[in-house]
Amino acid sequence: MTKKLLLINPVNTSRIGLTVNPSSRFQPLGLGIIAALTPRNWQVEIVDENFAPFKFQEADLVGLTAFTANVCRAYEISSLYRKKGIPTVLGGIHASMCPEEALQYADAIAIGEAESVWANVISDFEAGKMQEIYKGDWLDLQEMPQPRRDLFHPNYMFGSVQTSRGCPMNCEFCSVTVFNGHKYRKRPVDAVLDELQTIPQKMVFFVDDNIIGFGKEDEERAIALFKGMIKRGIKKDWFCQASINFANNDEVLEYAAKSGCRIVFLGLEAEKTDALEEVNKRMNLKIGVDAYEETFRRINRHGIAVLGAFIYGMDRDTPEKLHQRTNYILKSGIDVMQITYLTPLPGTKTFNKLKDEGRLLYTNFPSDWIHYDMTEVTYKPLSMSPEELTKAMQESTQQLYSHWTIRRKFMKTLRATKSFTTAMWAYSSNKNYRNVAFGRENRHKN
Repeated sequence: MTKKLLLINPVNTSRIGLTVNPSSRFQPLGLGIIAALTPRNWQVEIVDENFAPFKFQEADLVGLTAFTANVCRAYEISSLYRKKGIPTVLGGIHASMCPEEALQYADAIAIGEAESVWANVISDFEAGKMQEIYKGDWLDLQEMPQPRRDLFHPNYMFGSVQTSRGCPMNCEFCSVTVFNGHKYRKRPVDAVLDELQTIPQKMVFFVDDNIIGFGKEDEERAIALFKGMIKRGIKKDWFCQASINFANNDEVLEYAAKSGCRIVFLGLEAEKTDALEEVNKRMNLKIGVDAYEETFRRINRHGIAVLGAFIYGMDRDTPEKLHQRTNYILKSGIDVMQITYLTPLPGTKTFNKLKDEGRLLYTNFPSDWIHYDMTEVTYKPLSMSPEELTKAMQESTQQLYSHWTIRRKFMKTLRATKSFTTAMWAYSSNKNYRNVAFGRENRHKN
């Protein structure tokens, strides 16, 4: 008999974050890859709460993935199936960082990258001897499968694709290195291009943590990818995440722009050296904060907008320093503005440090994980009170995401990039962040 695998993408319905905006919801690539690795004699379905709340349906095996902020929803759904005697497997970054906790709510846990263990999960299930823990390896990405795109919800505005994994930087607040390893692993360019040609959406998000990589060889590969898109006639508008060295090579910028790049996300974190040192932001320290503005100008000259991401609430931050950070963002050449609280996520050095020092505000886990979504203060800062940090963030939100500021940034982007399309992308992104920010403020008032 055909068996059914149900894969579920849960959403934290009380704190929907960027999913409040249709244009900032992204396909669950991990579930699509798991579906592709499942034997053909299985029926596979993806239930995606980005579009509709989960409703129970029968299955032989249930797989779920979760980040920290939505893991309680994953636990809730998994528990429902376990009560009905249907085995569940839970993976994703949170379960990988907290496997003992996750095992209380699922029959099996996939730690790390699940591709290397999924065949074992299926064969063990079919043999009636599923293990509790499956620990994935960091595989070479030469044979990375394409996801089952036919199973993704058709209303995603963006297609998503991944070309690399891993990061050698190991920033204090980031769990990417723990989850994906220190080595920067790359898929073959032709494999990425083949996959891009299967994506129906006109707009694409490269989900890599850093599409440009960390050296000359990685740059050459990125250029080859962009050139390949042009040569094959892959006409997509796209955005990506990169380190600040994205602007170091004009050839990277030239071919990124020609292949359709509209926005690059840069994790700037702060405009002061001491703040960057605190979180071990080595690449930014190497480039230097004095070079930020020239970096923005170089990217803009190629018709690409800069999304600058900043952190509020580092230990050396004071209300006055955060006021200065906000003014810097307002006056800078940044096109799209993202500000978030420093959030100690499990698996990071920041979390371990604050936990050891007894500075976490919410420790009734797992229920308190709901607070760890980067939209509220979750620890006691050193240089101000949690209330002062919250007030500083609220004041910054009012300034940065006012209609006047967003319109002014639109005109700045239009002048700097000479591209109406790019300026509209930046404008829409700022509107998305406004929706998230004011949703957060309204939640705190209630």
